[in-house]
Amino acid sequence: MIMKWNIAIKDFKKYLQLELSLSANTISAYIHDVQKLKKFIEHKNNLSIDDITEAHIQEFLADLYDNNFDRRTQQRVLSGIRSFFSFLEMENELKANPTELIATPKIGRKLPNFLTIEEIDRIILSIDLSEPLGHRNAAIIETLYSCGLRVSEIIDLRISNLHFVDEFLRIIGKGNKERLVPIGERAIKSLNLYINQRKLMRVSKKSEDIVFLNRSGNKLSRIAVFNLIKKYAKKAGIEKNISPHTIRHSFATHLIENGADLRAVQQMLGHESILTTEIYTHLDQTFIKNTVLLYHPRSSLNNEIENNENENNESEN
Repeated sequence: MIMKWNIAIKDFKKYLQLELSLSANTISAYIHDVQKLKKFIEHKNNLSIDDITEAHIQEFLADLYDNNFDRRTQQRVLSGIRSFFSFLEMENELKANPTELIATPKIGRKLPNFLTIEEIDRIILSIDLSEPLGHRNAAIIETLYSCGLRVSEIIDLRISNLHFVDEFLRIIGKGNKERLVPIGERAIKSLNLYINQRKLMRVSKKSEDIVFLNRSGNKLSRIAVFNLIKKYAKKAGIEKNISPHTIRHSFATHLIENGADLRAVQQMLGHESILTTEIYTHLDQTFIKNTVLLYHPRSSLNNEIENNENENNESEN
């Protein structure tokens, strides 16, 4: 039986939603990638799903390359369509997965931008707290930086998940997975100032438990958070191309530079694999060099420090 594209994609979407419990954004990305392949196949050969071979997939990836899609995008798209064909094979709709033997495009590790502590402070100080939404905007940025949240997590943050006495937030992350994240005093103070103002706002029924609201009393959108961060970065004179993820990345970078354990950072960020967290260990080479020189037992700098300490101890004795 020839399987129809639309039916297959609809069934795949249900599988991602009901069985894997993936987030709406992840599901959308997977379906978008499969739609890309569908459009390519229909334009080139108009084949049914059953007739697609490894050669067709290779041709599709080559087309992505010709259209200036970078290797990271190629890798993501291949991952999406590989999952699609694996699902069909699992459901006995296909005898073989045409993506099974295709190598994943190798990519170099691209390090996202991050902000220095001084730049974070400049952004926060650029917020005029006398503005109607000043305290809200300050609380958003303080919380993003204090907790390393994703933009989806900040807009979905609920009042019932704020535990200020114990200094942590209950976060529902990707795949509805729950984690507890510590929150610092500055962020708590900023949130309390905003929440006091929020009590005076008109709040829609469906957003009563949502922390961050727009002027209409509804939950903020992702784009609104992107825009306010860009607005205050520009106001602070920062020319880097930044986003909410830049602040998340800065959070992890500053923790690791100050000696935080990688596993602890992994838990706070909500990464399933430690390999994902390792991208945040792009420490400045000077920092790494100085750390090695300072602490390695065969280091001349380390020996010099020890000698100085011994001399001081002798003089005190």
